[in-house]
Amino acid sequence: MLRSMSVAGVLAALVLASPAQAVTSKEKMETCTFGANDQKLAGAARKSFMSKCMANEGGKVAKKKPAAAAPQ
Repeated sequence: MLRSMSVAGVLAALVLASPAQAVTSKEKMETCTFGANDQKLAGAARKSFMSKCMANEGGKVAKKKPAAAAPQ
């Protein structure tokens, strides 16, 4: 019982962490724009933030490289 509750908790945490990763480029642009507006960025700082955000660089959003499959 405790094990299944722990698994459910971990899955819930993963689901809550994933909205930062937009599905489409339009959603990704909206997310990045919101982040830039929220931080009140302008000029070169905004441009740099937007390019890094759209490329998923420099933050918690960065995707991990998939592990190599073990030979069978």
